[in-house]
Amino acid sequence: MPLSRYYNHENLGLILIVDDNPDNLRLLSKMLESKGFKVKKTVSGKVAIQASKIEPPDLILLDINMPEINGYEVCRQLKDQEETVNIPIIFISALDQIVDKVKAFEMGGVDYITKPFQELEVLARVKSQLRLYQQQQQLIEQNYQLQEEIKVRRRMEEALLSANQQLQLFALLDGLTGVANRRKFDDYLNLEWQRLAREKLPLSLLLCDVDFFKNYNDTYGHLMGDYCLQQIAKTLRLLIKRPADLLARYGGEEFVIILSNTDFHGAIYLAEEIRQEVYNLKITHAKSRVDNFVTLSIGVATIFPNLEIATNSFIEIVDKALYAAKAQGRNRIVSENLT
Repeated sequence: MPLSRYYNHENLGLILIVDDNPDNLRLLSKMLESKGFKVKKTVSGKVAIQASKIEPPDLILLDINMPEINGYEVCRQLKDQEETVNIPIIFISALDQIVDKVKAFEMGGVDYITKPFQELEVLARVKSQLRLYQQQQQLIEQNYQLQEEIKVRRRMEEALLSANQQLQLFALLDGLTGVANRRKFDDYLNLEWQRLAREKLPLSLLLCDVDFFKNYNDTYGHLMGDYCLQQIAKTLRLLIKRPADLLARYGGEEFVIILSNTDFHGAIYLAEEIRQEVYNLKITHAKSRVDNFVTLSIGVATIFPNLEIATNSFIEIVDKALYAAKAQGRNRIVSENLT
């Protein structure tokens, strides 16, 4: 996180003075401290580099001609390191040739003060660079805060999108059994009806009803009734394997299955498999008039969808087949082939 310094009247900023001449250090320190600046000083370029890493100053006044390592090299090393790259550096030197000044700016210096020092000039240049540095740091921090706000907003938008997707998903699921609900069934049937009509492919529909389910609820209670429906839904999910097919709770104890591109014989085969697998669950049903275990009655119909025929008309045909299965004694399949 970028750190910016905010200056007040008591502390106008931290300035590091680097000069191998003690007299220059004393003179510059006195000028700056008298105006409220906090000053650190050193005669060594190496020490200046290390000190700047430990406590980065707001500005460096850097002499060029120093033993061991000169000001140009000090500046280069400071500009090569992330912790110190943004610290403004004003070169101070007795060298006043254009070539010296150009090199100072090429190395990354922001200004150049020639010796002997003039107090008003030093103060003016220092204040100017500190002001620019402060503004730069504030811009960096504002940009950082803006980027953080953008990240937070994006995370919130992603969370909101995910929540909306979950809500949409839940809106299309039956809360008890976890399969599709009636709304999802209606939407999907209309879509598949149109698609299969264009492609001239068959569609089969299975409507399954738990036999004497009211008696089951009255005998074992609604909690057991809910569990019974959940077990049946789980079994049906295992049997409905193709991605294009859809299992939905149609209402109460009824389940409906859309079989896309499935002919009459395939639909009858699956219906019988469903009827048998539900019976194999061996869910005790003492009050059933058909068997000692829970059973299903199933209505089946197959058709080549036609846009001139309403889906509701087809559902009515399947419903009548289911009604006939129940009227004929339940635990059986009645089918209608419209192809």
